[in-house]
Amino acid sequence: MVGPATSGSDGDRAAAVRPGYGRLLRTPGAWTFLLPGFAARQPFAMLTIGIVLLVQHTTGSFGSAGAVAAVTGVSMAFFAPQGGRLADRFGQRAVLVPGVLVHTGSVTALITLALAGAPLWALFAAAVSTGASVPQIGPMVRSRWAAVLGGGKGTGGSGGVSPLLPTAAAFESVTDEFTFVIGPVLATALCTGVHPAAGLIAEAALTLAGGLLFAAQRRTQPRPGARGSGASAEPRASALAVPGVRVLAVAFLGIGSVFGGMQVSLTAFTDEIGAPGLNGLLYGIFAAGNMLAGIVCGAVAWRTGPRRRLVLGYAGLTLASSALWAVHSVALLAGLGLLVGLCVAPTLITGYTLVESLVPASARTEAFTWLTGAVALGQAAAVTTAGRLADAYGAGAGFVVPLAGTALALATLVALRSRLTPRAPGRVAARGMSHRAPVTVD
Repeated sequence: MVGPATSGSDGDRAAAVRPGYGRLLRTPGAWTFLLPGFAARQPFAMLTIGIVLLVQHTTGSFGSAGAVAAVTGVSMAFFAPQGGRLADRFGQRAVLVPGVLVHTGSVTALITLALAGAPLWALFAAAVSTGASVPQIGPMVRSRWAAVLGGGKGTGGSGGVSPLLPTAAAFESVTDEFTFVIGPVLATALCTGVHPAAGLIAEAALTLAGGLLFAAQRRTQPRPGARGSGASAEPRASALAVPGVRVLAVAFLGIGSVFGGMQVSLTAFTDEIGAPGLNGLLYGIFAAGNMLAGIVCGAVAWRTGPRRRLVLGYAGLTLASSALWAVHSVALLAGLGLLVGLCVAPTLITGYTLVESLVPASARTEAFTWLTGAVALGQAAAVTTAGRLADAYGAGAGFVVPLAGTALALATLVALRSRLTPRAPGRVAARGMSHRAPVTVD
């Protein structure tokens, strides 16, 4: 098999067949970081809904619950890229081990304060450290794939980009969505069936165990400070200096608005109809749509360029979100949620794939965390806004948030899509950071 054709602008018409998941998973050393990484990335799927359910239980307000969750998301959005940059410079283990310990302690403090009826400002304080210390396992796993596969290693390549990298990007998006199938359902079941704090307790335990096991896998982590061949003369610059990364970060705010708006609004909807246990099921259906679409995306050799796919994906997402606010049937809402989920994965996969061609290896983890942080920031804004709208006008009003977020993201992409074109090798842009094809990271 041969990989997709090199993309100049949007013209990466893939005449060849993309390598499959089976070949990807036979990559030496892959399972050593995939299994612990799967457990350690659960916080991103369980944290927001766990906070919403606990704080709503102790305060009786979706607005307060959304505000605490929003503080967590904002904190994560601002601190995650800095953690990613430190991981690129000093190594993933050096950042991950203390971060996991701080996160576990912060979640414990948040649970204790909420159950003790502490004032909202105290919950906000605990939420800041909780969000700031969320381990960025997803970006770290993506960087490990790039390190293992970069330059065609293990694929028969000889210095070019591995044809397995797009498949790895799709596989990681599928894994992310699978955690969003399991995480919210598990957190909701624990909070409603065991104890309101049980979801966050499980989140902290998974973070601690999975994070430490992931950090112990030293052989597959990218070498600290690696810049790739021929890049030693490049000044170290933030990945956010690349215009395309900034555009993607803004666009990914729209993805966050979908996650946050759906979580809060589905919670409010099931509370309104007197069936709170359905919340996890409905959100799981939405996440299952993400996962299914991700599986398909990873198996397809696309004939359209990534920029066009990204715009089309957001257009479909905006259209699918447009009817959520008017639905009052569980069955119809489940069907629409599935449709919205089917539109999310292609946009995520395409965005992460574009990053590979926009930034050098020395800033890859940071670039991934900017996108992840943008999702968290969009989610934070969405849970706050949707929570207040649900309190004031009912669950239907909360569903307006995903529509507004995706529509704004779509407008941004249409206006600035030219900035998503990788620069030609050797050309310098944005504060001295050159845009080169991904190179080998040993």
